[in-house]
Amino acid sequence: MRGKERIISAFKRRPVDRTPWVPFAGVHCAFLTGLPADEYLKSTQNIVTGISKAVKLYKPDGMPVMFDLQIEAEALGCKLRWATDNPPAVISHPLEEGITVDALPEFNISAGRIPICIEATRVLRSSHPDVALYGLVTGPFTLAVHLAGTSIFMQMMEAPDEVAGLLNYCRDITKKMAGWYLDAGCDVIAVVDPMTSQVDPMSFEQHISKPITEVFDHIRTKNGLSSFFVCGFAQHNIEAMCKCKPDNISIDENIPLDYVRDKAEKYKISFGGNLKLTSVLSLGSVDDVKKHTLDTLATGGEKGFVIAPGCDLVMDTPVENLQAVTRTVARSGCCKSAAGSNEPSATAQKGDLASRNQPDKVIIDIITLDSSSCAPCQYMVEAVSLAAKRFGDLVACKECSIKTHEGLKLMEMLGVKNVPVTVIDGEISFVSNIPPKDVIEKAILKKLQSKGLIK
Repeated sequence: MRGKERIISAFKRRPVDRTPWVPFAGVHCAFLTGLPADEYLKSTQNIVTGISKAVKLYKPDGMPVMFDLQIEAEALGCKLRWATDNPPAVISHPLEEGITVDALPEFNISAGRIPICIEATRVLRSSHPDVALYGLVTGPFTLAVHLAGTSIFMQMMEAPDEVAGLLNYCRDITKKMAGWYLDAGCDVIAVVDPMTSQVDPMSFEQHISKPITEVFDHIRTKNGLSSFFVCGFAQHNIEAMCKCKPDNISIDENIPLDYVRDKAEKYKISFGGNLKLTSVLSLGSVDDVKKHTLDTLATGGEKGFVIAPGCDLVMDTPVENLQAVTRTVARSGCCKSAAGSNEPSATAQKGDLASRNQPDKVIIDIITLDSSSCAPCQYMVEAVSLAAKRFGDLVACKECSIKTHEGLKLMEMLGVKNVPVTVIDGEISFVSNIPPKDVIEKAILKKLQSKGLIK
């Protein structure tokens, strides 16, 4: 069975000879070519070279053309901050600056870096006919946050009609991008909408369900397969996501795979995930990777499952670790002999958090995957930092990325499993949820008052 055929069969919940494997390698492909991420993501030839190396090394069944959720935003006038080891981050929000939707730049196939994506797809389709190509498009809600900033969370309550209009606009942008990718040769459109993890189920169904369902309907009319790709703690929205009728749900390690497996079975759709990006694939040993892969295969089961990391691979993820996934998947068949769970075998124990509680100030730790590459993490850091400004030097904010040993250690000490997490003076305050500014300010104020630092 060819890789492309294996992906299509899994998406349609048909029998496969083994579980399909998709390494979501974005800037990791830049690492394979020896290039910085910013240079890699601006060149068709670099992208083709990087993905071709990944195909040779990892023998995937499917591969994303690009893993960059800023492409549409950039084309619509958002300014980006570029990095050498991550995709760029959005640093300006046109609608927040007084620009109206009608005044945004025209979104066409020649805008921004879109021609680079489409041409890379055409070349890769020709050179790798047996690999399923994934076109990753920014979901309507995440694109709306890029355009409007975190104020959209308050607007969802105060101006729902305006938010509906913006989401319909973003829906049309997502549909256009999906169509261009399909026309260029992609087999799967992954609608990546990580910011949906930051809303409650009622808000999801009120604001997000209809426009994103229409995106999946559009992909279906063009004979493409679709995946609803979300990272962050979105467990509370999984059922609502299934009701949007994608062909596939793809999640990261924040959500138990068996939970998603059971919901996917209920709605007769396929699912994918959720290899651990940092603690195993990036920082673990080859033996750690083999065991984790077997456990994940066992949990995913034999029907409609695609094994993959839950998000864009850390740029310098060791090649030997990803090759260990390839070998383990190839040898496992349909994982009938594997057993176990991808959950930790023991509950993490809290450590000494005294250093997180100082008498003369409030310490805020924001535990993230990486705010420069993860949209929910970025906007959590921005929201907390903005709220903390009111209190000046009485509050110290620090991001702790779980790409580092320090971040992983803090996460283990606190016993939390989901990111982003806001921790105030060593106490967990907000888990995978971006509250309005006034809610964050009240939480900080309460801590300051308890220390007698403010009345």
